[in-house]
Amino acid sequence: MSEPAARPRGRALPGALLVALVLLACGAGGFLVQRLSREPPTLRAVAAPAAPHAAPAQESPPPPQRAIPERVPDLALPGPDGAIHRLADWKGKPLLINFWATWCEPCRREIPLLKALRHERAAEGLQVVGIAVDYRAAVRKYAAERGIDYPVLIGEQGGLAAVSAFGMDTVLPFSVFADSAGRVVALKVGELHRDEAEFILDRLGELNRGKLALPAARRAISDGIARLNAARARTPAPDLP
Repeated sequence: MSEPAARPRGRALPGALLVALVLLACGAGGFLVQRLSREPPTLRAVAAPAAPHAAPAQESPPPPQRAIPERVPDLALPGPDGAIHRLADWKGKPLLINFWATWCEPCRREIPLLKALRHERAAEGLQVVGIAVDYRAAVRKYAAERGIDYPVLIGEQGGLAAVSAFGMDTVLPFSVFADSAGRVVALKVGELHRDEAEFILDRLGELNRGKLALPAARRAISDGIARLNAARARTPAPDLP
């Protein structure tokens, strides 16, 4: 299995005109995926020293940016049993697609919330789908131990291609919210918190019921999550015993 090159953390993500891109402004961020490993990778940035008395180097143009898709790509990945499943299998349902790995601590913290949302929003037709960028054996073991009861697809081979299909750099976790028409409405980078999930899903419900237009839903989500993150940043951390 080839080792993907890590991209710099914090690079601006494309697609602002397509989705309400919600970046984690506080709390724990995601991990860059340098390899399919059970341990979080070590992150580093290495810059070459400038030559003495050299003329200022001309800035190289930024690499081309991938666009976050307007609609959920029709990805096909195996489940824990090896059977191939497609995201199109859940066509017509609002989707919460969560990219994660067993070695990623914020990913692990999200799992109880994802399980709860699946049951709490069942009447709205919400389908939670996990895409694990990890080894199949590790995912099967961890999913059984944690009682993950929503569909999990395994990207042991195609995980990085799936990440790329959503226009993302290799960062975990991230969550994609799509309406029942398959349109990508919001993309949340970093650990998903309950207040954020509730706010996004409430707007998704209004969109599906025709009470909000897509541009208005995206704006409302972007503004609302920014307010929640700002409030979280002002809240002092609890004292440790």
